[in-house]
Amino acid sequence: MSLQRISAEQALNQLADFSAVIDARSEGEYAEDHLPGAVNWPSLHDDERKIVGTQYKQISQFEAKKLGAALVAKNISEHIQRDVLDKPKEWQPLLYCWRGGKRSGSLALVLDQIGFRVTLVDGGYKAFRAALVADLPQLASRHHYRVVCGPTGSGKTRLLQALRAQGAQVLDLEALAHHRSSVLGMIPGVAQPSQKAFDSRIWAALRSFDPLLPVYIESESKKVGNVAVPEGLITAMRASPCLRMDLPEGERVALLLEDYDFFVKDIEFFCERLIALTEARGKATVQDWQARARSGDVASVVLELLIKHYDPGYLQSMQRNFTQYESARALAPRDHGVPAMTELAKSLLAEA
Repeated sequence: MSLQRISAEQALNQLADFSAVIDARSEGEYAEDHLPGAVNWPSLHDDERKIVGTQYKQISQFEAKKLGAALVAKNISEHIQRDVLDKPKEWQPLLYCWRGGKRSGSLALVLDQIGFRVTLVDGGYKAFRAALVADLPQLASRHHYRVVCGPTGSGKTRLLQALRAQGAQVLDLEALAHHRSSVLGMIPGVAQPSQKAFDSRIWAALRSFDPLLPVYIESESKKVGNVAVPEGLITAMRASPCLRMDLPEGERVALLLEDYDFFVKDIEFFCERLIALTEARGKATVQDWQARARSGDVASVVLELLIKHYDPGYLQSMQRNFTQYESARALAPRDHGVPAMTELAKSLLAEA
């Protein structure tokens, strides 16, 4: 046998050295989080794990192990048939499961016997997660950031997208979190990642950046929807230079009506989400917003949301948390459109 083992810390630094990273856990475990770039080859599927676990507790460990072995053998055979027959001898996979290595070890044994050079992560995903959490603070501190600030609807995300399109390093936390970072920020039909998966996405993005070049990032709060920005990153962001987006109120309303078009198309969904503001704005105000939205006057509701709800809280938060906000450089795109943001991005990068 030529099986090799590496520590989770080594795996952090060597992921790109392998032909494939294979997660041998079940679909549910994989969905919660996995190593960046990993593909899922379950040794036991979710329903099979439940069946084997029930036998283990209620019948006997021996009977459960026999059933588990049969199911693992069947699943490994299917993986070989579907995903391995076309692989050259030089193919070198990295394998892991949860912790003990039984599921990944079974798959690794078969691949090794075929003749592939197989590597296992000692301690599996659990060890990798611990190593990633330990690595995140120093990784975040390695980079220097340009924090794009500005009230809701000022075009921060559009500028980040334009900067990325021009080749800049961009860490778009809202895109990674599948959320637009406000009480109305959930995206219909799109689930947020788990906290573990969010951390992994941030780690993978930061690891891909050049420390000599700036990273553009939006002035997020500690939470983006239901997930929290890692403490090391939020600390670095709040100490970084700021760029302040300035757009007239009419342009901001127009931008929000475009970017949140699902609210315009589904007024009842919009009205339902407004209920979350009852405690902060009062029942009468929220009911008035709902009535006006149902009558077709969504634009005036959005304008009031900006003036009465979002803007005061945003300014206070920025002044309190971002140490360089008062000296932020003002950016004034000619309008809210994508071409204007592209012009602004090109101008910024030409000066860098």
